[in-house]
Amino acid sequence: MLPSISEELEKFRAGLERRNPGESEFHQAVMEVAGSIIPFIQDKPVYTKHRILERMTEPDRIIIFRVCWEDDQGRVRVNRGYRIQQNNAIGPYKGGLRFHPTVNLSVLKFLAFEQVFKNSLTGLPMGGGKGGSDFNPKDKSDHEVMRFCQSFMTELYHHIGPDTDVPAGDIGVGQREIGYMFGQHKRMTNEFTGVLTGKGLEYGGSLIRTEATGYGAVYFIEDMLAEQGEQIDGRRVAISGAGNVAQYAAEKAIQLGGKVVTLSDSSGFVYCPDGMEQEQLDWVVDLKNNRRGRIKEAADEFGWEFHEGQRPWSVPVDLALPCATQNELDAEDAKLLVKNGCIAVSEGANMPTTQAGIDYFQATRTLYAPSKAANAGGVAVSGLEMSQNIAKMSWEEAHLDERLRKIMQRIHDHCKEYGSNNNGHIDYLKGANIAGFTKVANAMLAYGVI
Repeated sequence: MLPSISEELEKFRAGLERRNPGESEFHQAVMEVAGSIIPFIQDKPVYTKHRILERMTEPDRIIIFRVCWEDDQGRVRVNRGYRIQQNNAIGPYKGGLRFHPTVNLSVLKFLAFEQVFKNSLTGLPMGGGKGGSDFNPKDKSDHEVMRFCQSFMTELYHHIGPDTDVPAGDIGVGQREIGYMFGQHKRMTNEFTGVLTGKGLEYGGSLIRTEATGYGAVYFIEDMLAEQGEQIDGRRVAISGAGNVAQYAAEKAIQLGGKVVTLSDSSGFVYCPDGMEQEQLDWVVDLKNNRRGRIKEAADEFGWEFHEGQRPWSVPVDLALPCATQNELDAEDAKLLVKNGCIAVSEGANMPTTQAGIDYFQATRTLYAPSKAANAGGVAVSGLEMSQNIAKMSWEEAHLDERLRKIMQRIHDHCKEYGSNNNGHIDYLKGANIAGFTKVANAMLAYGVI
């Protein structure tokens, strides 16, 4: 007799935690996937015999290195750099670099593991990886950021390449940081090659790469609603964050007729009951990107409500787009959202909902799009940037947006295919996990035991 699903899950969990002690974020990400995959493969012995899921949770390699640099006062500073090369079964490792004080091995392993599934869902030939450093670029001068990035790349360049591993940006790594790292890579190798994505347009970057993650999260929720005969037009939308992903999610929601009522940062959130205008959003973008201000300044400027130290999940909304950071939406937040009328959630950030929050959305049949599906637009356009670099050409904005829209539609359809139940409900979490797993798993089987 086959073991029960719960027994298999607990056995898997015990092995995962024994091999990766103290890595809570990584445990959370893997078990969220395992909850869908273990039932799926229980009657598919080819996957269990070759221990495909266990192999997918073990990174191909982990690179950890020292990063030394000098600040503007001439003091030597020391940070730690990482690159997790998780799985390259379907293409070169692909995933961002994060510069933030919270970066550690657990966080990067969770991000790299999620990236494997996300990249698989895009349909593009990209494996999964992630990297970064505990360096904090905030309040650093351009020269300090440059020196750090050059030192970081002096080690990282040994391990990356257009057919090996192609990093991109993430939290704390924007076009400035990518430029410094690309320049140092070019200097070290004497090659001009597409080894990083998120580059400036002047030296091989792609149009709409900046917009892609936020746009993609909105495109996905648009497709979920369309499946139910609904639309974004006229709907109240709560968005967390005020950075790149939140900004462009808000822009696309407004373009589609949604009423964006919240944005937030670490100090609290603003609430605009009637929905903000594009001109007001532009003011916020300038505030956050150029003036490095706090979101409260927008409340003061436009007469919006400011809720200090709170997250934006307590106000009446129809749609929610968590676009800030991991584990920003817990079970209590989920209950508030559903109580106040929320019918759909699309994750713009990576793993922004806790497992208890996900469980509540699932139990209440709230339409829920996990980040591995909903925020795949960013890496999708990164993949298109790789293609443009290889072809030594640049595609027009309209063409790229059309490609992004089709990729997000295809991801939605794959999730629907594997997540549809007999009662008509679509479990997008289950669908995303199984669709992402199957492609990578079959490639791994083709290679044998390696």
